Amino acid sequence: MTPPNAPMVMAPAEAKGSQSVDLSCQNHTIVTLQKRADFLRAARARRQGTSSLLLQGRMRAADEPKDGIRVGYTCSKKVGNAVKRNHAKRRLREAARAVISEFGREGWDYVLIGKAGDTSARPYHLLLKDLRYALRKVHGVSEKPSGPQPNRPQEGQK
Repeated sequence: MTPPNAPMVMAPAEAKGSQSVDLSCQNHTIVTLQKRADFLRAARARRQGTSSLLLQGRMRAADEPKDGIRVGYTCSKKVGNAVKRNHAKRRLREAARAVISEFGREGWDYVLIGKAGDTSARPYHLLLKDLRYALRKVHGVSEKPSGPQPNRPQEGQK
């Protein structure tokens, strides 16, 4: 029985079920991928593996909406039972909230795939480092400067 002065609190409709979740973090809004077709499109795009996760990323086509960043999370049964898979996905979700919101690009879709044992066992700061590295590689940002160094003489020059 409810006391007469207590308001009835109802959960918002968008918070029920497996609806898309908007996470407004730092620079960008992150929307969770829901449709199988989006996961399949990302699987055909760029990918980069690290010791703790696999990142797939693609720039959306011209006919798709370019606003926001969309992220999907998945773990196969190789990761473990449902409890272990959900734990790995929670860690991936938090890493995405911390890293992709800052280093992700508008109009891109990302899929984070957990690896057996490593996604759950790896220290969190190293998981973040792995995700940053994978994002740089998917976006084509090189670790080393390209081209000749300005202060070094070329071969045959003195």
